[in-house]
Amino acid sequence: MGKAKSAGARAKAPAAKARPNPFEVKVNRQKFQVLGRRTRHDVGLPGASRARALQKRTQTLLKEYKERNKSNVFTDRRFGEYNSNISPEEKMMKRFALEQQKHHEKKSIYNLNEDEELTHYGRSLADIEKYHDIVDSDGDAEDPGTLSAELTAAHFGGGGGLLHKSASQQEGKAGEHPKSRKELIEELIAQSKQEKRERQAQREDALELTEKLDQDWKEIQTLLSHRKPKSEAREEKETPKPDAYDMMVRELGFEMKAQPSNRMKTEEELAREEQERLQKLEAERLGRMRAREEEDSRRPQHASADDLDDGFVLGADDRRLLAYRDGKMNVEDNVREEQSPEASGTESEEEEGADSEESDGPDSHSDLESNAGSEGEERPGDQQRQTPQKRVTSDDHGAAPAELPYTFAAPESYEALRSLLAGRSMDEQSLVVERIQKCSHPSLAEGNKAKLEKLFGFLLEYVGDLATSDPPDLRVIDKLVVQLYNLCQMFPEAASSAVQFVLRDAMHELEETLETRGRAAFPGLDVLVYLKIAGLLFPTSDFWHPVVTPALVCMSQLLTKCPVLCLRDVVKGLFVCSLFLDYVSLSQRFIPELLNFLLGILYTATPNRPSQGYTLVHPFRALGKNSELLLVSDQKDVATWQRGSLPLRWASGLRAQTEAEANHTRLSCLAVCLALLKHTVLLYRALPAFHAVSRPLAALLTQHLASCSHPRELQELCGSLLSELETRAQLYRPLTCERAKPVPLKLFTPRLVKVLEFGRTQGSSRAERERRRLIHKHRREFKGAVREIRKDNQFLARMQLSETLERDAERKRKVKQLLGSLAAQEGEWKALKRKRLQR
Repeated sequence: MGKAKSAGARAKAPAAKARPNPFEVKVNRQKFQVLGRRTRHDVGLPGASRARALQKRTQTLLKEYKERNKSNVFTDRRFGEYNSNISPEEKMMKRFALEQQKHHEKKSIYNLNEDEELTHYGRSLADIEKYHDIVDSDGDAEDPGTLSAELTAAHFGGGGGLLHKSASQQEGKAGEHPKSRKELIEELIAQSKQEKRERQAQREDALELTEKLDQDWKEIQTLLSHRKPKSEAREEKETPKPDAYDMMVRELGFEMKAQPSNRMKTEEELAREEQERLQKLEAERLGRMRAREEEDSRRPQHASADDLDDGFVLGADDRRLLAYRDGKMNVEDNVREEQSPEASGTESEEEEGADSEESDGPDSHSDLESNAGSEGEERPGDQQRQTPQKRVTSDDHGAAPAELPYTFAAPESYEALRSLLAGRSMDEQSLVVERIQKCSHPSLAEGNKAKLEKLFGFLLEYVGDLATSDPPDLRVIDKLVVQLYNLCQMFPEAASSAVQFVLRDAMHELEETLETRGRAAFPGLDVLVYLKIAGLLFPTSDFWHPVVTPALVCMSQLLTKCPVLCLRDVVKGLFVCSLFLDYVSLSQRFIPELLNFLLGILYTATPNRPSQGYTLVHPFRALGKNSELLLVSDQKDVATWQRGSLPLRWASGLRAQTEAEANHTRLSCLAVCLALLKHTVLLYRALPAFHAVSRPLAALLTQHLASCSHPRELQELCGSLLSELETRAQLYRPLTCERAKPVPLKLFTPRLVKVLEFGRTQGSSRAERERRRLIHKHRREFKGAVREIRKDNQFLARMQLSETLERDAERKRKVKQLLGSLAAQEGEWKALKRKRLQR
């Protein structure tokens, strides 16, 4: 017995608590003892802290992980359970009261307490023994819903009581025969009808009296009414005026609310609608042409006796009106009126014009009629100016074939485009190109994009031909630039390629001419127009642009390598200078070629003198044949000159001019040059580089042009330009090299070097030390928090892995069990089948 107990004790001893191995105990020994220093974890078991952390996570984190999808929580809601200010007796009493109240609220709804007396319309239900209230259908009884005892006895009680009562009444009457039941019932019915008629009559009398009383009261009410004086009524009516806030609130209340509108149509939908509209108008135009052709081809036919003359048109009424004056027939006045139809026509036209002006008032809706009649670009500009009162008659059939078609196919070659535009007016050519764009919009068909890209190149070539024609048709070019801009916005890459090709050809021709002859003349008007179009189609303020940058280089080459030999070259050069100013108006890029050319033009308008104060640069020369090209010596021509703009057509070739006309052209060129110089000064006023050019310009204006006898307008231009230069010169500071900072002298001041003491905190203020301590503490806590979070994630991952392994093991066990049961069933089934076969 003792041995058994000792064996059991030995078995339980390891399970209770295992002794640590003394060789595994970690001891943190200190080399020196420091007073006031706390030591922690002097002696620790291996894995003790890890076990404590695992136990803590198991109690907290694992519990939260297992209850993550559970929402049931047990809450103790007993009254005063956690309130120590209430005594236990009060708690029990309050709990009992709450329990009774809850029980009463739930079950006392359906319980009738005997102590309470229930009533109905103020009458106790206990007193009401019989419920024989029946609603009378006639509704004439004084107490609706009740019947008399006699009527109830007659109808529901068999009439016995009524008969006995009537019999007892009749016994006192001597010699009368008793009435039967039928007679009594008939008498009762008659009596009830009589009472009903009496009640109806009483009700009608009451209504009549009530109406009469109302009428009498209305008559007396006017006499009894007391009207207040107007002053008192006005004082009562005077109400405070609403303030600004109330007025704003009312205005917002009556303000029109936003209403839903139709969505905006896409570009494809707009193009499709425009194409359909043009196709419809073209179909109507062709229909009108066919109808006119059929009408012209008709011939007079034989009229039968049965013809009703439906197509008969009554001509002008040539009958004379009969009039009498002083007893005599007046025929001369009528004849005179017929002989002078022009006066009457003019008067009628004036009346019609006055009527049309009156009809154009604000309420005549003439703008709607004009819009409905025009419908976009149905007619060219010349036909739109016709008066709307003019009607189309049979005499206008000859103008029908000249009507412009509404649909055009995109041309495949330049000759096709030229044939479409040849012989048409300026507005018609622009309209044709616009309709080609609308009918061949890229969203309407597959190859329309390539067709319109070719159209841009064809239009550019056509513009060049117009510029080189004699005389150049600049108005048509101005109209076609709009269509070029629209095509450039649709296809910028194709447009830039086309313009680059044109400018490249012009530069190649210029270079070839320079290589062969050594000098080159200014190009034709077509190249100048191309440069102008390039500035209109593409942005000129970019730092670098694939079209504008080559155009700037081309213009600078023209101003530096093309000599000025005649007035036509001066006009071309000034046009290039104006293009330069248009190009750099936004970017304010400094162009030295521009200033050099304008200074050279000014030099050609002054007499040659040895002392200049400046040096001319190519293509101008100080002395030579054309050094005084713009000098005017005839004072008569100076006196008759009037300032005007230089026509661009002069760039294509000046016609034969007289000496006076040539002098006027020189003065106009000089005026344009001074205007461009003034614009240049205003443009470059903020650039220091312009200060170097302003000195020779001011010297040229003061020494030469001021001494020449120029017209008054030119002298005013010179004066304003000099004043601008003087004001700008005060703002400029000449460029100087930056001066180096002087080296200071060596001083014998002692140099203090801070000695760093490693291992100790550096000397600083208290706030700095506190800040460093907090930073160190924050870093330490942050690392500890990251470490704990990482360990929590690892613990949760181990728990999830263990759950997954348990589920997999359970599934494998169940699958194995099922397979075993199925194998056992299969064996039993085979054994049973074998036995059946043996039998």
